[in-house]
Amino acid sequence: MALFDGMASVLAEVFGSEVVYTPSGGVPRSVQSIFREQPIEVQDQDGHPVLITAPTWRVRKDLVPEVARGDRIAPGNGKTYAIHNVTPSGSAAADANVICELERVFE
Repeated sequence: MALFDGMASVLAEVFGSEVVYTPSGGVPRSVQSIFREQPIEVQDQDGHPVLITAPTWRVRKDLVPEVARGDRIAPGNGKTYAIHNVTPSGSAAADANVICELERVFE
């Protein structure tokens, strides 16, 4: 067991909320996760800080193993977002997150 196993789950429970995730061609489901409209800083593959200014969705990879570009989320703010990019968080934990960059969808 890694030192940080379980931390992503704790963070999502404390700082997150239910987000409705709809995979392309799939059935919508609620996922406890963290949605942010404000810019966030993450680390790139080389460990350098990178600022993401697009809205983001941080979610446990095991909860959305099929997550892909074009999937949709509805975070409960009356807006819908399409996933534009999926990036691993860099954690080796069993419950590691992925970070999804989003684009607002106007339907």
